[in-house]
Amino acid sequence: MSLNKVILIGNVGKDPAIHYFDKNNSKAEFPLATSESGYKLANGTEVPERTEWHSIVTWRERAQFVEKYVRKGSLLYVEGKIRSRNYDDKEGVKHYLTEIYADRVEFYSLGSGTRKGVDNETDATTSTHTASVSSSDIPAPTEKAGDLPF
Repeated sequence: MSLNKVILIGNVGKDPAIHYFDKNNSKAEFPLATSESGYKLANGTEVPERTEWHSIVTWRERAQFVEKYVRKGSLLYVEGKIRSRNYDDKEGVKHYLTEIYADRVEFYSLGSGTRKGVDNETDATTSTHTASVSSSDIPAPTEKAGDLPF
């Protein structure tokens, strides 16, 4: 198992940007927001909800799936690898990026308990999968940093 593998469930922040190059290869990029619910500590301190934004990148069949079906607000399940890179802009300022290169992108619905999407084992012609997922399968957020397993 890869140590930099991540699983995210969140909402798409804006419509995906699609780029085509080299013999119809494609790349899709979009922001995904994940949120941790707010909670109250034992001493009564309120900890507010926290939202993180992730840059998601998909290629080939997954990019075609994203282009065809994913829109701003879509609730997605994303599996992928963390990739970091940097570049210098025109003024010579160095920029650092951390992206999630998605191996799997699926629609996610707590209400229906299904996920549908494209992963590495499929191509665009066989891109629909259904897996049983219930809200009880999603772990509740920890209430204290001391409860973390690492």
